[in-house]
Amino acid sequence: MFAKLFVGFLVVVAVLAGYLWSNQAEIVANFNEQRSLEREQSQQAGRLFGEKNDQNACLTRTLADFDGCQEFGCSVSSGLFLKNCLAVAAPNSALCEGVPAFQEVPSEDDKHWAKYECIDRNIRGEACRMLMRQVSQFCSQ
Repeated sequence: MFAKLFVGFLVVVAVLAGYLWSNQAEIVANFNEQRSLEREQSQQAGRLFGEKNDQNACLTRTLADFDGCQEFGCSVSSGLFLKNCLAVAAPNSALCEGVPAFQEVPSEDDKHWAKYECIDRNIRGEACRMLMRQVSQFCSQ
């Protein structure tokens, strides 16, 4: 009985593997097309929001949408939204107050700042620190 179940399982795995192998180009193309569409949507949404708001609002909105993100995709989307929003938003000097100058290799103080900005704002998600580094880079331009 166990042998028949095991053989049946192997047949199912083999059929699935064959399907994936034979359709890998289509699967990859669809995946890439979906990521490209999501990227464009995030960029456009950032620009549209930024045109009607200031830079502080861009960060606030990005972090609110990002909160709890645990996936790579939403981290990338949040970063694209923020970058495009900040580029067109009305300036707000408060955004850069207390933000350390950007360095390619962050110092321990830079890492501490990013970590506690996220904690103080009660934002969950490891990539929040990357968004804070993006703010640092923007403020250093």
